[in-house]
Amino acid sequence: MIPTYRTKFSFGRFGGMILFVLSGMACTLTAQSPKMNVLFIAVDDLRPELGVYGHPQILSPHIDRLASRGLTFDRAYCQQAVCAPSRISMLTGMRPDSTQIYDLTHPLRENLPGALSMPQFFKEQGYETLSLGKIYHHWKDDKDVGWTQNPWHPKGEWKGRGYLDPASWKMITKKGLGPSTESPEVADEAYPDGQIAEKAVSELRRLQKQDRPFFLAVGFMKPHLPFNAPQSYWDLYPEEEIRLSPQTDWPTGMPDYAKNSRGFVWEISEYRDLVDLERPFPEDVSRNLIRGYYACVSYTDAMVGRVLEELDRLGMRENTVVILWGDHGWKLSEYASWSKHTNFEIDTRVPMILSVPGQKEPGGKTDALVELVDIFPTLAELCGFPVPEQCEGRSMVPLLTDPDQSWKAAAFSQYPRGKDLMGYSIRSGQWRYTEWVDVETRGIRARELYDHAGGPVAGENLAGKDVYAETVSQLSALLDKGQGWKSEVHNPER
Repeated sequence: MIPTYRTKFSFGRFGGMILFVLSGMACTLTAQSPKMNVLFIAVDDLRPELGVYGHPQILSPHIDRLASRGLTFDRAYCQQAVCAPSRISMLTGMRPDSTQIYDLTHPLRENLPGALSMPQFFKEQGYETLSLGKIYHHWKDDKDVGWTQNPWHPKGEWKGRGYLDPASWKMITKKGLGPSTESPEVADEAYPDGQIAEKAVSELRRLQKQDRPFFLAVGFMKPHLPFNAPQSYWDLYPEEEIRLSPQTDWPTGMPDYAKNSRGFVWEISEYRDLVDLERPFPEDVSRNLIRGYYACVSYTDAMVGRVLEELDRLGMRENTVVILWGDHGWKLSEYASWSKHTNFEIDTRVPMILSVPGQKEPGGKTDALVELVDIFPTLAELCGFPVPEQCEGRSMVPLLTDPDQSWKAAAFSQYPRGKDLMGYSIRSGQWRYTEWVDVETRGIRARELYDHAGGPVAGENLAGKDVYAETVSQLSALLDKGQGWKSEVHNPER
């Protein structure tokens, strides 16, 4: 396919420089400078619960430091809360209904061989494009089309899904699954994310010596299950300080198919120490899982720090755009549930930080509604290229100069239940509104309305209450059965 590009694009300029920061690193571009590099940092299953997002316990000094040099997006959302569809949507700039990829079994190039991906786009602009760790769910995606070298994956002494403890090895199934947590006394480099960080440092040193611009994608695997991290990171979170969510059941009035598959756990229930447990998990089990998740967040934060520190040491930040993002949220005992796989706020909201060299007022935040599909057009514009026509998001560059300006009316997400039902969901203002649409008839089977003025967890579906009928009507028109993003409506009152 010959890619087409939008003719409109503009630059956000800061003292003669273009600045871009996305939860990672920075990049500056002037009229006389060479092409800007991109450091693209992906973190699997990372909730927007970090120091910079106001979490009282999480220790994330390196990501926080990145945020101090960029712009933090407080209300960023994925397009589907599961790995493969979310990443393919983001890497093509296309929403799931356009990619038609809603599960973990359909790689990009099998479904859409002619799609223009982000690495392919930069490769066609003369960039060296590199994939380290987990970028696509299917690592062979873009192996021949998008990357200038074969995607790199770590290899080590671990077994199954990253287990180092011999006691864990005895529990591993054919799927590579063992216990849900592990905390051996090992060095950071013993686990896959430590090796990914070391490889990224090595690649930066090599890239620093060449003139060709680069798009370096670094994908960290934690805090994805199993929650395996060196003991030193577990020690940061004493078990007695771990708190469970006070919301111990699903919202009242919620349609049954809004739950995770299998009712409440799905993914997490396959781990050997959890397979026989009923909902809700015992409190000691839940606290241990949350502690493990926190430990993995701090471990990954340290690995992100190694990469960013090397970027600084090499003097490369002045011409490198850095973006850090999570592919979807994750439930940590909210609703007495775990994992993702729903349209709830806790599953769809993600962290996103953008850092660009020369930014006039770094360290800012914006509550503008943004989406993962906005990353592709943003990076294209920041690097001086027209935005591909394929992109279904909106460049976030204007928010770098005015984070408080009126922006999108809604952020759109979706999740299927079987082959006949699609849940379309938006976050708009204080509301999360969802419609469950029959795929064949396009009729609406059920609605959900949650008030998130008080936080990301809601206790009651308000959609059926007469007092909210006008709100439901307005949000339904905005959602337009999942197609409302096409109208690019702006909401001045956010």
